[in-house]
Amino acid sequence: MIRRVAYAIALVAVMLLVGCGPDPAAEPPGAAPPVTELGDAEVLEYEGEKLDSYDAFRENSIAGPQYVDVTTYELEVTGLVDDPAAYTYSEVTSGFPAYEKVVRLDCVEGWGATILWRGVLVREILDRSGVQPGARSVVFTAADGYTTSFPVSYFYDNDILLAYSMNGVTLPRERGFPFQLVAEDKWGYKWCKWVAGIELVADEDPGGYWEDRGYSNDGDLDESFFGD
Repeated sequence: MIRRVAYAIALVAVMLLVGCGPDPAAEPPGAAPPVTELGDAEVLEYEGEKLDSYDAFRENSIAGPQYVDVTTYELEVTGLVDDPAAYTYSEVTSGFPAYEKVVRLDCVEGWGATILWRGVLVREILDRSGVQPGARSVVFTAADGYTTSFPVSYFYDNDILLAYSMNGVTLPRERGFPFQLVAEDKWGYKWCKWVAGIELVADEDPGGYWEDRGYSNDGDLDESFFGD
């Protein structure tokens, strides 16, 4: 009996040495295989409303699509606020409530696109830092140096999103990744892409890239986009 036990032990040892034994790191029988994540699928209809593809846009940025390294990216909130902040991408996307809304973008070039946007409310970002009484305008700055501005009241009178997704797909690079401002009821030049900074200022009319070139500061869709 003792010889049989010794023989069995020796046989197992040999099998392990030559790689014939069971792999201790192998999945147990019946375990589910690892999951491979596939790319997002674009949604082209939402609650019965037809949507336009995220490809239904012309490239008209001032310096071409920007590449933003999300590993080093920070969204800065500065100016007339109680607590200036610098948020990473994940701190914005997971640190604030998410909202979805179908909003149409209309460009001064004559084209438009209806998109399902997902993002965070700008006013909740502002509230987190605390808007000081002297603040009159909010200036958005993009990674390419583009700027545009709005009255502070615009973000408290409306549900304005800072979007990170469109039609169920993570915002593509050419559409403004990591964040695009969904400037509802405003002409497309107010929809700042690649948003990198949000600054609160006392100036009631700080202008912006196109505003300083003769475009309307208000940018309202029901008015001419050229001049006030």
